[in-house]
Amino acid sequence: MHAPPALLALTAPAGQDYIAAMTVAGEYAYAGREAVGSTVLDILGARETDRVHNHHNFAWKERHGGGEYWVVRKGATPAFPGQRGFIGGSMDDVAVIVHGVESPQSAAALYSTVHGAGRVMSRRQAKKTVDFRSVQDRLRARGTVLRGAGADEAPEVYRRIEDVLGPHAGTIEVEHTLRPRIVVMAGADEWDPYKD
Repeated sequence: MHAPPALLALTAPAGQDYIAAMTVAGEYAYAGREAVGSTVLDILGARETDRVHNHHNFAWKERHGGGEYWVVRKGATPAFPGQRGFIGGSMDDVAVIVHGVESPQSAAALYSTVHGAGRVMSRRQAKKTVDFRSVQDRLRARGTVLRGAGADEAPEVYRRIEDVLGPHAGTIEVEHTLRPRIVVMAGADEWDPYKD
């Protein structure tokens, strides 16, 4: 995780190993989302009515403009025409289900869109400046059940979803707008080595 960046030739064994490992990691992530979703449905005694999967921070081999390329979408997810995706907001903001549309802007963006609201404050800064007790009170007053989380995931540390979607007009269409009612996250006292 702390190693300097490296370039690997795709034809070299190390490059092929990387692609294979990335593919397995993507399949593992997909299976993990399926397992978590199934478990949550069981806990709630509910049934699935819709399903949307989308990867982000991944690379795909694709054709664009007559050429074949590896497209690395860091902080982004594919949004090909008709392809559905989920764009999450904060725990106190809406999330949306979208689908990609065909347009010159879409092609110029290699049929990509954002995967979430995006942070405006680091986790360390949030822990120093956000009054998380007032966040909890505000969410409770709105009727949102919150389990876990901490100041580093407070709504104030994320952009508003409307501000994020605006620049993507003409590349995606919103199918559904979702408001969080129950938010479950790791607690502030739980250590995660992958947080910044």
